[in-house]
Amino acid sequence: MIRKYIQKAMESAHYELLSDDGSFYGEIPECSGVYANAKTLEVCRQELEAVLEEWILLRLHRNLQIPEIDGVAIKVSQEVVA
Repeated sequence: MIRKYIQKAMESAHYELLSDDGSFYGEIPECSGVYANAKTLEVCRQELEAVLEEWILLRLHRNLQIPEIDGVAIKVSQEVVA
Protein backbone atom coordinates (compact mmCIF):
# COMPACT_ATOMS: atom_id res chain seq x y z
CA MET A 1 0.00 0.00 0.00
CA ILE A 2 2.77 2.45 0.88
CA ARG A 3 4.69 1.65 -2.30
CA LYS A 4 1.59 2.31 -4.43
CA TYR A 5 1.03 5.61 -2.58
CA ILE A 6 4.63 6.66 -3.22
CA GLN A 7 4.28 5.80 -6.92
CA LYS A 8 1.10 7.89 -7.25
CA ALA A 9 2.64 10.77 -5.33
CA MET A 10 5.74 10.74 -7.52
CA GLU A 11 3.52 10.73 -10.62
CA SER A 12 1.86 13.92 -9.34
CA ALA A 13 5.19 15.66 -8.66
CA HIS A 14 5.95 18.93 -10.43
CA TYR A 15 9.46 19.90 -11.48
CA GLU A 16 10.99 23.09 -12.75
CA LEU A 17 14.40 24.21 -13.90
CA LEU A 18 15.48 27.21 -11.85
CA SER A 19 16.89 29.97 -14.02
CA ASP A 20 19.07 31.53 -11.33
CA ASP A 21 21.39 28.54 -10.82
CA GLY A 22 20.27 25.90 -13.33
CA SER A 23 19.23 23.44 -10.66
CA PHE A 24 15.99 21.46 -10.55
CA TYR A 25 13.24 21.98 -7.99
CA GLY A 26 10.58 19.36 -7.41
CA GLU A 27 7.55 19.20 -5.15
CA ILE A 28 4.46 17.13 -4.48
CA PRO A 29 1.65 19.67 -4.08
CA GLU A 30 -0.66 17.32 -2.15
CA CYS A 31 2.02 16.69 0.49
CA SER A 32 2.78 19.94 2.27
CA GLY A 33 6.51 20.43 2.79
CA VAL A 34 7.65 17.66 0.44
CA TYR A 35 10.16 19.22 -1.94
CA ALA A 36 13.72 18.79 -3.19
CA ASN A 37 16.36 20.74 -5.08
CA ALA A 38 19.33 19.23 -6.96
CA LYS A 39 21.71 19.83 -9.85
CA THR A 40 20.09 17.19 -12.09
CA LEU A 41 16.51 16.12 -12.64
CA GLU A 42 17.28 12.49 -11.75
CA VAL A 43 18.93 13.41 -8.45
CA CYS A 44 16.04 15.75 -7.71
CA ARG A 45 13.59 12.88 -8.26
CA GLN A 46 15.60 10.57 -6.00
CA GLU A 47 15.79 13.17 -3.23
CA LEU A 48 12.09 13.98 -3.57
CA GLU A 49 11.18 10.31 -3.14
CA ALA A 50 13.41 10.04 -0.05
CA VAL A 51 11.80 13.15 1.46
CA LEU A 52 8.34 11.73 0.70
CA GLU A 53 9.18 8.44 2.46
CA GLU A 54 10.40 10.30 5.56
CA TRP A 55 7.30 12.55 5.47
CA ILE A 56 4.99 9.51 5.39
CA LEU A 57 6.82 7.84 8.29
CA LEU A 58 6.71 11.00 10.38
CA ARG A 59 3.00 11.47 9.76
CA LEU A 60 2.30 7.83 10.64
CA HIS A 61 4.36 8.15 13.81
CA ARG A 62 2.42 11.25 14.87
CA ASN A 63 -0.97 9.84 13.80
CA LEU A 64 -1.46 12.68 11.31
CA GLN A 65 -3.67 12.47 8.25
CA ILE A 66 -2.07 11.59 4.95
CA PRO A 67 -3.85 13.06 1.91
CA GLU A 68 -5.32 10.76 -0.69
CA ILE A 69 -3.59 10.96 -4.06
CA ASP A 70 -5.34 9.81 -7.23
CA GLY A 71 -7.58 7.41 -5.31
CA VAL A 72 -4.79 5.92 -3.20
CA ALA A 73 -4.81 6.52 0.54
CA ILE A 74 -2.91 5.46 3.64
CA LYS A 75 -5.30 5.24 6.55
CA VAL A 76 -4.01 6.11 10.00
CA SER A 77 -5.58 3.86 12.62
CA GLN A 78 -5.81 5.12 16.17
CA GLU A 79 -6.21 1.95 18.17
CA VAL A 80 -5.91 2.18 21.91
CA VAL A 81 -4.23 -0.67 23.77
CA ALA A 82 -5.71 -1.21 27.23
